[in-house]
Amino acid sequence: MKIEDEILARFRCPKCGNPNAKVKKLAMTGAGLFERWMDWQRNRYYFISCTNCGYTEVYDAEILEGKKDKLSDLLDLIFGS
Repeated sequence: MKIEDEILARFRCPKCGNPNAKVKKLAMTGAGLFERWMDWQRNRYYFISCTNCGYTEVYDAEILEGKKDKLSDLLDLIFGS
């Protein structure tokens, strides 16, 4: 299962309780001059936004993707089970 699908299956907004969300994966350049000059977008994040109130949480893609074998445990920790 893709990370985005797993997040959506477990999401419940902590502000309004809505179970529906949108997931966007974004890449950004780092703070270094060389990274900006080369437009090297090595910093990747998942933005999870509630479709009702717009509340948004941000997660480091490197951490989520690096823990695919433990993804279920990690998402249980983030969203509860």
